Amino acid sequence: MLSELISFLETLPEPHILCDRENRIIAANDAYRNAWTDQREVVGRKCYEVSHGYEVPCNEAGEFCPLQRSLHSGQRERVLHLHHTPDGETFENIELSPIRAESGEIVYYIEKLEPLPGARSQAHGQGLIGRSPPFLHMMEMVARVAPSEAAVLLQGESGTGKELVAGAIHRMSKRAEQPFVAVDCSGLPETLFESELFGHERGAFTGASARKTGLVEAAAGGTLFLDEVGDIPLSIQVKLLRLLETGTYRRVGSPELRKAEIRIVSATHRPLADMVEAGTFRQDLYFRLNIFPIFLPPLRERGEDILLLAEALLARLANGRPLTLSRAARGWLAGYRYPGNVRELRNILERACLLCDGEEIQVEHLPGLAQARFGAAGEAVAPRPAIIDDLERLLESHGGSRKMLAEQLGISERTLYRRLLDLRQRGRIR
Repeated sequence: MLSELISFLETLPEPHILCDRENRIIAANDAYRNAWTDQREVVGRKCYEVSHGYEVPCNEAGEFCPLQRSLHSGQRERVLHLHHTPDGETFENIELSPIRAESGEIVYYIEKLEPLPGARSQAHGQGLIGRSPPFLHMMEMVARVAPSEAAVLLQGESGTGKELVAGAIHRMSKRAEQPFVAVDCSGLPETLFESELFGHERGAFTGASARKTGLVEAAAGGTLFLDEVGDIPLSIQVKLLRLLETGTYRRVGSPELRKAEIRIVSATHRPLADMVEAGTFRQDLYFRLNIFPIFLPPLRERGEDILLLAEALLARLANGRPLTLSRAARGWLAGYRYPGNVRELRNILERACLLCDGEEIQVEHLPGLAQARFGAAGEAVAPRPAIIDDLERLLESHGGSRKMLAEQLGISERTLYRRLLDLRQRGRIR
C-alpha cells in the first residue's frame, strides 16, 4: 500500500505529504519539495519541525493539530495553519485525510497544503496581518466560506478592517479575476440609493440626463460588498431582498428585468438582530444576508497582532524614513485599548510620524493621557497598563527619581511630570 500511496502523491499538482501517526513525513511530492527549497531533505523529519520550526507537535505549541483531531474523530480534518516558508510566514489551509489498513486502523495521513492569498502573519504591504488566536479563527472562517457562493455577513466594531476581509474573501473565491465593488451604504442618501445601486434610465427623474450604470451591474461576475448594511433604508431593503432571492433587478425608470450574476458580502457594526426586533431592519433580508456570519475581533483582543500591525503600518506611513518604535512606545501601543481599532492605530502612528524628528518614535510622540482616555467613539478607555497602571511601582523601584524613570521610559522628565500630575489629579496615585 505504501508504494502506491507515494506514487499517487506524485500525480497531484498541489503540495502533499504522507505522514505516519507520529507526525513523521514518509513521503513528499515534488510540489511540496519545491516549497521548501531552502531546507534539507524533509522525508524522515516531523511535519511540525519542517512547517513551523517547532520541537513539539502543534497541539503542544498552542495551535490546533489536524492529525490529533483526525485521530480522535477518525475523519478528514481541515485547519488553518501559519507556516514558515522561504517567502516568510504564510497562512495555509491544511486538509488531512486518514488512510486505514485492512483492519480499519488509521496508519497514515495524506496532508494537502493550500496557500491563502492576501494574508500574512508579519509586515506586508497589503492584505491582512496577524497571528493571534482570534485572528486565526476569523481567517479559518474566511478560508472555509470563500470558495462557495454563500452570502457572508461580516460583524465587528468600526475600524476592524471589514473591507479588507471582504476583499480577502473575493480574492480567495472563484470570482477573483472579476470586479470587487464596495458600496458605503451609510454615505448614500435615500433619494439616491436606488439609482446608485441599480442604475437609472435617461429621464427617469429630474436631473437624469443620461443612462447610468448601477453598482450591481458594475460588479457583474464578481463581488458586491455592502458596507454598513444596517444603514440601508427600509424602502430599499425590499428591493435588495428581491435581488438576493431572484438574482434580478430593474434600473430606475425601466420596466426591463435585468439579471445580476454577483456574490453579496455585507458588513455592519450595528446589532442587526436587535434592529429586526425593533422593526428597523427586515427579518427576511437579515436571514438572506446572514447565511455565513463572521465576527471580526476588536484590536484590543488580538494581543501580539498589535505590534505586528504597528510595524507594518509604520513602514507604509514613514515615507521612506528609517523610523522605528522605542521600547517604551511599543509598550504603550501594546497596552492601549483602541476603541477605534486598526483605523485608530493607523491614525496614532501617522501623527507620531509627523511629530518625530529623529529615527525612533518615543512615548512623547504618542497621544497624551487626556487624549488616550477617550477613543475614536468618545468612550472612556483604560490607559496603557505597562506605563500607567504600574507607574507608581516603577517610580518606587527607582528610589523616587523621576529622572531615572523618565530615562527608562524613553520620555523627558517634564513629560513624566505632566503625566504624574494628571494621575494625581484623577486620584490614581498619591
